Amino acid sequence: MKIPLSIGITGGIGSGKSTVCNVFKILGIPVFEADTVGKKLLDTNAKVKSEIIHHFGEAVYTPEGAVNRKKLAEIIFNDEIQLEKINGIIHPAVKNEYNNWLKKQRSAYVIHEAAILFESGFYKMMDFTILVTAPEKDRIKWVTKRDGTSEKQVRERMVRQWPDEKKQKLATFVLHNNNQQLIIPELLKIDKNLRTNGKIW
Repeated sequence: MKIPLSIGITGGIGSGKSTVCNVFKILGIPVFEADTVGKKLLDTNAKVKSEIIHHFGEAVYTPEGAVNRKKLAEIIFNDEIQLEKINGIIHPAVKNEYNNWLKKQRSAYVIHEAAILFESGFYKMMDFTILVTAPEKDRIKWVTKRDGTSEKQVRERMVRQWPDEKKQKLATFVLHNNNQQLIIPELLKIDKNLRTNGKIW
């Protein structure tokens, strides 16, 4: 039984990576949403919950057993050491979930969507990686409208992610979501190449 190719997709906040992944879903390609899975594991995975409580105390969970996201965010905000500690607990669990999920897929390739694909090291598990980029002003406009947050809050979130220049050095393919070129034809070309040649180009 052949394991599908793994295509990692990432992009900074507001870059449009979720939109790109939705196009692949329409094309019938399975998409593993690493960030969504990671959040779910905080609530459902006994080992993850046990390790989180061990490191950060029982106050990070509600009496009902759900993670207190506000409390957890306060702990890791602007604290790299605490953030690394949490990532060290969650990332191996997400990796395990992905490997189990991948074995069940029957398509020519699958998409692994992650906001911190490169920062986390997950890109090393991928056959190819796609970085979605967009102009900073557009990203800020989209996120403030989508999340109802201020420009200052969006910029704070941006600073905590690697800049596109750093990601581009590791990406197999860069998709420019800049309103100057249509991205759907690009995605259709990538889909066709992966299905027929097993390559992005």
